[in-house]
Amino acid sequence: MDQKEFFKKISIKSEKIGINLDEQKSDKLYNYMNLLLKWNENINLTAITDKDEIILKHFIDSLTINKYIKSNDMVMDIGTGAGFPGIPLRIMNDDNKIILVDSLNKRINFLNEVCNELNLENVECIHSRAEDLACKKEYRENLDVVVSRAVARLNILLEYMLPFVKVGGKCICMKGPNISEELNEATNAIKILGGKIEKIEKVILPESDMERNIVIISKEKTTPSKYPRKSGVPSKQPIL
Repeated sequence: MDQKEFFKKISIKSEKIGINLDEQKSDKLYNYMNLLLKWNENINLTAITDKDEIILKHFIDSLTINKYIKSNDMVMDIGTGAGFPGIPLRIMNDDNKIILVDSLNKRINFLNEVCNELNLENVECIHSRAEDLACKKEYRENLDVVVSRAVARLNILLEYMLPFVKVGGKCICMKGPNISEELNEATNAIKILGGKIEKIEKVILPESDMERNIVIISKEKTTPSKYPRKSGVPSKQPIL
């Protein structure tokens, strides 16, 4: 797939989610895709290697939350993996700072390479577990928006995310089609951690039957200092 064909395909799909993608941003996404596929030959970054599927399931999926990112927001992507949704959001928003967090250093090395190759400024790539990073005062309750895609069940995920969000900010959790059980399970965690469900948006990815749910949690009060608990504890002993 050359750049022209890529631009045509991603433009059609992006328009269907309310995004007008210019050629310059499309070229960055195209180069990102090629870097992803190149690195994926040596390290496991994604199981999705078909280019059409990368456009839909990585790029378009990531950009479904773009409308919730405001100008000059400081955004953190927890468990970013190969950079989703953080890198596509940064490509679309030149005036936002994006902090990408992952527990595997090989992924961070890849993300640094992506930022260098695409000349993406205002991106910080951090090798850390969320539980450890949230103890550092420069990050704790200092972010406007924290996002995450397919990392953990909601009651676990919010213990990773909400400690980073400033009061008045929000978490954007990108989930699959069936979330009613997770929402019920997370009721107590949301309350304890200082959050409140603001909105749940159901999204069907363009030209597909793939359903997603975007769960937006607003931060209403300070998260108690005991959260997040030590590394590994939230996943083994979720807040119930």
